[in-house]
Amino acid sequence: MTQSFTTARHWQQSYDARVPANINPDAWPSVVAMAEDAMQRYASHTAFRCFKHALSYADVDQQSCAFAAYLQHNGVQRGDRVAVMLPNIPAFPVAMFGILRAGAAQVNVNPTYTPQELLHQINDAGVQTIVIIASALPTLEAILVGTTVRKVIVVNLCDTLPGPVAAGDMEIQSSVPLTRFSDALREGNTLHLTPVDLTGDDLLFLQYTGGTTGPSKGAALSHRNLIANIMQARAFLPDMFDTDGDNVVVTALPLFHVFALTINLLIGFSAGAENWLVLDARNSDDLVDTLIKARPTLLTGVNTLYGALVRHPRIGEVDFSRLRLAIGGGAAVLPATSTQWKNITGQEILEGYGLSETSAILCLNVMGRSQFSAAVGLPLPSTDIVLLKDDDQPAQLGEAGEICAKGPQIMSGYWQKPGANASAFTADGYFRTGDIGIFSANGLLKIVDRKKDLIIVSGFNVYPNEVEVVVASFTGVSECAVIGMPDDRSGESVCLYVVKAANTEIDDALLIEHCRMHLAAYKVPRQVRFLSALPKSTVGKILRKDLRVLAIAGSSTEATRVS
Repeated sequence: MTQSFTTARHWQQSYDARVPANINPDAWPSVVAMAEDAMQRYASHTAFRCFKHALSYADVDQQSCAFAAYLQHNGVQRGDRVAVMLPNIPAFPVAMFGILRAGAAQVNVNPTYTPQELLHQINDAGVQTIVIIASALPTLEAILVGTTVRKVIVVNLCDTLPGPVAAGDMEIQSSVPLTRFSDALREGNTLHLTPVDLTGDDLLFLQYTGGTTGPSKGAALSHRNLIANIMQARAFLPDMFDTDGDNVVVTALPLFHVFALTINLLIGFSAGAENWLVLDARNSDDLVDTLIKARPTLLTGVNTLYGALVRHPRIGEVDFSRLRLAIGGGAAVLPATSTQWKNITGQEILEGYGLSETSAILCLNVMGRSQFSAAVGLPLPSTDIVLLKDDDQPAQLGEAGEICAKGPQIMSGYWQKPGANASAFTADGYFRTGDIGIFSANGLLKIVDRKKDLIIVSGFNVYPNEVEVVVASFTGVSECAVIGMPDDRSGESVCLYVVKAANTEIDDALLIEHCRMHLAAYKVPRQVRFLSALPKSTVGKILRKDLRVLAIAGSSTEATRVS
């Protein structure tokens, strides 16, 4: 029997009076139309800064047009999938807008992928053309003969920038035939681009999921999906984007990830922002140097990135007087991190929530609140969310349930995965996120945890994030993560992994006593293990699946058994 869900959108009572209930997902017919509008409107403005050089909106227009013409001349047609395997350098947006203007869709690829990960993504998407950073060529060479790829376009770090830049530039050597990106741009300047009349239904991105529960799947995102999310965010944050062309964005999170791709690049570009690209966010010295120079109005990050910044010895040199918005996502932002951030910048971290499958953003907190909400905010305009219990019945207010969402930003489905799509959506068309949430009376959504990360101790539910928040507040804890371990008595028990802060020692007994003071007995960790670092994804998410592998393998980490 088909289950039909309705939502009263009670969260809209907490909207700013200027925020509409709904947006127009067809405000532009395509992302290309949006980009070309910005290129004309802000032609003389700086679009991107990197390596002490800048590209204007007019430069991006000219270079992406040339690349689009080159791609069309070399057989790329409407709907083709072109892979982009680049870090945060100006060639990324130039290549992206070129691919889209040629009528193709972009497949975003992590430049640190292993050969097998790259092989899966290329062949799953049917990629015939790839734009790749030179340093990743050995990865491609290892599997090229087993792929659908027919054309390789290789990028040096400083391609697209004016004049020679010695640092990071390199002579390209490869065993496979390739075209230099700079040569493609030069040739494209002599060619004619045939405009493609794209619509909202055309494929824009194949955004592959993290693969934390198996082989990654490509979320098929359309032009309408991203236009909708751009309009939703701009409508929800009027104090951020009502001003015209005066935003300065620092992009430390990787652009191949949907978080930075949507918020930093696409939303920023639509509003005429000046975008400072950070090559590697893990280099906190470079990131702080960029913040000092940029004096941003907008910054995005994950908890680990903000944590690294607040601990950096030179963070006090950054002038945050222009900062209007610091968005946190990707994983839970810990209250302690937000408090430290506010003490330094005067701004709380504005937590949000979304997934690759939702074009990035489902929920955001309201700007200007006086304290950290410990929630991911309110659903955006034109978004419906229902929380479903295990029997697919709606949860009551204040009751936990799986977050299921419907809206114009939700993907059409996973690329060529009918089986996965059948289980990913309810019969009524709501996307099952796999996350557990609770709504408050005023509409704030709080993420309890990932459904798959739930630990069941003697029949009681333990959500890792709840334990981690308590542990993170203990003196000397730099980072922590919790997983479930098989237990003969209780079915599962809580296993805690801890990274100590520099030059500190942690008394295990005091840490456990701290947990007992703040948690029910069944939630208190039964094992404590210490690591020098926690395994993380490229955007800084802690990978619990890797910790499970460590635990099963019986790692050699220090371990304390708590009776």
